[in-house]
Amino acid sequence: MAEEAGSAPKKERKAKAPAEAPAEAKAPAPAGAQDSKKGGPAKGMYHYIGEAWKDVGSDEMKQLMWQRMVDWRKEGTFVRVEKPLRLDKARQLGYKAKQGFVIVRAKVRKGGLRKHRIRKGRKPKRKGILKITMRKNIQRIAEERTSKKYPNLEVLASYWVGEDGRHKWFEVILIDVNHPVIKADPKLNWICSSKHTHRAIRGLTPAGKKGRGLVRTRGMGAEKVRPSLRAHKRMGT
Repeated sequence: MAEEAGSAPKKERKAKAPAEAPAEAKAPAPAGAQDSKKGGPAKGMYHYIGEAWKDVGSDEMKQLMWQRMVDWRKEGTFVRVEKPLRLDKARQLGYKAKQGFVIVRAKVRKGGLRKHRIRKGRKPKRKGILKITMRKNIQRIAEERTSKKYPNLEVLASYWVGEDGRHKWFEVILIDVNHPVIKADPKLNWICSSKHTHRAIRGLTPAGKKGRGLVRTRGMGAEKVRPSLRAHKRMGT
């Protein structure tokens, strides 16, 4: 009996030992291990911002855009904003949250080039009203007008933020080339050079280069792009 009493606690200890092991196994795994099992790294804030702007017609974005259009119609043509609405797109184009950067929301009319209707006698197809549009796109026009509105700033780039039946809105990224913070930044002081003066009007922005046919720089279709479209009688577009 004494031997049985002495051996009983040993059996209990052996039975309790495996019960504690699963508690350690249930500890949460590190985030990197979970992401590797799913097949990719964790997605950041900029990814989800970009995904939301890809589908502007979704229920959530549709309500937001409707309210924005109501508010923006009451505002002026040029409105300076504190922060970019599409932060991911602004960062891709070179925006930084530092001194010397200015964000302006510009409103431009929508549609092609509107020409007056000729009242003299001629065939309707010879009046030159329909199917005649400007070679500049609407986004480039918004950049040029913003550059003239703020002559002490240079346009870095712009991106679309909304439109309705009559107007389009673009957020234009402007840089103060005389700001000491911009001059001291080795990644930004290139815009302080005289080569980039009035770059929006000269078509040096991404929207301007696209309208000039300079996006495609090699391969088939880029034969008549260089040295200029005018040199090839506008046949490169």
